Amino acid sequence: MKIEMYEIPIRKIVEGYEDNNEGGVVGYGGKLNIRPPYQREFVYKDKQRDEVINTIKNNFPLNVMYWAKTEEGFELIDGQQRTLSICQYINGDFSFKNQYFHNLTNTEKNAILDYKLMIYICEGDDKERLEWFKVINIAGVKLTNQELRNAIYCGTWLTDAKKYFSKTGGPAIAIGSKLMKGEAIRQEYLETALKWAADKDGVDSIEDYMAIHQHDLNATKLWRYYSSVIEWVNSIFHKYRKEMKGIEWGLLYNKYEDVDYDVDFLESEVLRLMDDDDVQKNAGIYPYLLTKDERYLNLRAFDDKTKRKVYEQQKHKCKICGNEFEIDEMEADHITPWSEGGHTTIDNCQMLCKSCNRRKSNK
Repeated sequence: MKIEMYEIPIRKIVEGYEDNNEGGVVGYGGKLNIRPPYQREFVYKDKQRDEVINTIKNNFPLNVMYWAKTEEGFELIDGQQRTLSICQYINGDFSFKNQYFHNLTNTEKNAILDYKLMIYICEGDDKERLEWFKVINIAGVKLTNQELRNAIYCGTWLTDAKKYFSKTGGPAIAIGSKLMKGEAIRQEYLETALKWAADKDGVDSIEDYMAIHQHDLNATKLWRYYSSVIEWVNSIFHKYRKEMKGIEWGLLYNKYEDVDYDVDFLESEVLRLMDDDDVQKNAGIYPYLLTKDERYLNLRAFDDKTKRKVYEQQKHKCKICGNEFEIDEMEADHITPWSEGGHTTIDNCQMLCKSCNRRKSNK
């Protein structure tokens, strides 16, 4: 790959600046593609954005940026967040220290416009540009795993998918924000939906799923699937609780969507389990009710004091086989299992050797 360094004044960068949302962002007289398909959305917080303007106004050096030369002009490989901060400020989209760009004197404006950015312009094929993009983005606001996947599997399908899943206030947030964790703008909604959809289709990984669909005309299938998951959750759990946020609902939907649930019974079970002192993880109640896997509940275990007391009461002997063991060779067991109404109390505790406990658990 051929790489050369240029000093380009800001006034050249902001010439022809235009943000067409889904249509892309351009600058440098329309010759610079500021947001190529593999680039993320604008993610800088106000403080980070202001630091860029503060650096320029103080004539401090700003970190180098990287462009790739293309047949149409240039693509911005690294420096999108800084470039957008500059363009948005000069465009009047935000103020810095209570002053918009148009509030400045001509001298102050020209000082900013004449500030020179250090730009490395790279020439190479698509694969080389994408590899270089991954290498140089190890600093600053690091790319998420899904943002890196987007760099590799860009195309018509991904562009459409991002309309649903990657926008602040977009459709995925509108219907699923109470159930989803993460930020749509950092591609976490998209990543979760892809994980669920890959499992539904029996595909090994998100990467494989994206490779299969990369050149599809649209992502309507993925959107319909995600919508079905959200609708299913809302239909079986009528009352929302904050513990429902962040559960792997899609993976549960893939297994249990065809089960006919008594929704009133489910609600009564949620209330009962939330009142059970042995249940240590309330968020696990929801997957437990669908799977009956007690591991989701993180059930309270017997504490060391209880185990020692019962161990001494049994005179160091296993309650089943009667052999004597050291305490670290034994395990505390519920005499009446939790699933049958037993609780984690001393009168429901017995100490068993590891072999006997395993045999009891496997029955």
